[in-house]
Amino acid sequence: MEHIEILKAIFLGVVEGITEWLPISSTGHMILVNEFIKLNVTEAFKQVFLVVIQLGAILSVIVLYFKKLIPFSFDNGFSLRSDVLSMWFKIILSCIPASIIGILFDDKIDKLFYNYQTVSIMLITFGILFIMIENSNKGKHPRINSISEITYTTAILIGIFQLIAAVFPGTSRSGATIVGALLIGVSRTVAAEYTFFLAIPVMFGASLLKLFKFGLNFTGAELYILFIGMLSAFIVSILAIKFLIVYIKKHDFKAFGWYRIILGCAVLIYFLIF
Repeated sequence: MEHIEILKAIFLGVVEGITEWLPISSTGHMILVNEFIKLNVTEAFKQVFLVVIQLGAILSVIVLYFKKLIPFSFDNGFSLRSDVLSMWFKIILSCIPASIIGILFDDKIDKLFYNYQTVSIMLITFGILFIMIENSNKGKHPRINSISEITYTTAILIGIFQLIAAVFPGTSRSGATIVGALLIGVSRTVAAEYTFFLAIPVMFGASLLKLFKFGLNFTGAELYILFIGMLSAFIVSILAIKFLIVYIKKHDFKAFGWYRIILGCAVLIYFLIF
């Protein structure tokens, strides 16, 4: 295996680790990166790689939020934590709309909407929404300031926004869920954390679906590239998540909105010219 392929896998993992958690669309970035950095692999494996490296990103959430995610307690013998179980029920509820559409129409969605036009439009649209919502919320106090305050109705509404991201590449899964959460009065920090937790079943499901379709027929070189990509995504994801939580305690999401608009225009102009 050439060293250049390992460097490519590392770089793609870095891009995934940053863009999966910041609400700026990992798909939009991957489309641009793929124009300049192409893995020397089969098309089938590349599609698997771009999805399964997300498992590395998921592990970062589990590591950082393990105590908040584990529904068991061993402090005074074994017991279940009802608050965490309730949170997981809400997370699963939020994931149902996107899961159903993803399982039934995954290939059709990719064929219809996985193109630079859709990605550009959704980057720009949700960039504008971020700016509009933050301007509208200025001076207002959020009504939901902890994950325990998220109701089942709120969870369903957030899940519907996540569905938009599942259908339209470039929306950004984190971007869509954060926009939805902000619209219904969730604080920025809680919106971000709930989005992180939502990613666990969503990404596991998407990865398993891709692996099942691929058939687990990996060569040794492909497994190595996949591992390297996942490892770099894991390390960078930890840094990206910590950065976002610190950032939004002092700033709003408007900077990400402007970035999305600029990126969307850049993607559109690039493909129109070249």
